[in-house]
Amino acid sequence: MAKVTVVPLADQVTISVLIDDFLMSCRARGLTKSTVENGYSYALRRLFLPWCKARGVGCVPELSRRDIDDFSVYLREQAGTKGKLSTNTIHTYSRAIRGFLPWCEREGEGEAPKPSLPRLPRKVIDVLTREEIDRMEDVAASERDKLAVRILGDCGVRASELCRLTPDDLVRRDSQTYLHINGKGARERLVPIMPRLFRRLERYSSRGRPRGCESSRIFVGLRRGLSGEYEPLQVSGLRQMISGLAYRAGIDKRTYTHLLRHSFITNALRDGMSPLLVAQIAGHSSLKMLEMHYSHLNMQDAYKAMTHLMLKDRVD
Repeated sequence: MAKVTVVPLADQVTISVLIDDFLMSCRARGLTKSTVENGYSYALRRLFLPWCKARGVGCVPELSRRDIDDFSVYLREQAGTKGKLSTNTIHTYSRAIRGFLPWCEREGEGEAPKPSLPRLPRKVIDVLTREEIDRMEDVAASERDKLAVRILGDCGVRASELCRLTPDDLVRRDSQTYLHINGKGARERLVPIMPRLFRRLERYSSRGRPRGCESSRIFVGLRRGLSGEYEPLQVSGLRQMISGLAYRAGIDKRTYTHLLRHSFITNALRDGMSPLLVAQIAGHSSLKMLEMHYSHLNMQDAYKAMTHLMLKDRVD
């Protein structure tokens, strides 16, 4: 392990400067701007830094265990402009501090205790069935909208990944068909797509888009924008589309773009696909995300699996 040189207290860099340096380091490591802003910047600049100033804490070594515990209580009882913060939000903000303080230690700026993480509630995700996804496609008025539903529901890509698709991202390898996805953190992956859906997407990208469309993106607006051009479909527009299709399809669940991704992952796991393959297709860097967000499979499917096993034993 490399030796860390600790700077004397009198020469310590202020927490304000260190936060700026840490956020720059996050960007340099390849984290997206939205991840840095939503996952770190707000918690550090808008919550942790003002709290430190109010307590007269100027540098990292001045932070005691009591200070950190007091900040955790502040998050639970006083932070937030609309009442108390949710447990998930407190968890996110605490993780930002837990990422920042060890970075300061590695940079030789002193050591400080890390805030504890609240226990997250295990939530059951009310996913869409394949029949409900089919109904959403059926009520869609355009091929663009039908394809968007199918790709979100059958391939599990993120809304932003779908909006960025170009014709060059349609990949054939021998008899296999894929979508080349530029994912979060500049990570690229190939996502399998059924040949029939792949051919529909090829036809739409080559001759199904509006006449005069010059955008490099496959999915564009159905009408010209203020610029007079057909502009790329934005995530906000895709969200409105999905919500509207669910309403017209008579689906009473709160339906949003990421729910189709959740549904794909859930259905793949229920069908017996290896979690490692599911994580690879979904663009997760580890199995941690599956463990955190898909515990509902244990509750819903363990009974079915046990019943199947007991019936099999009786037959045998």
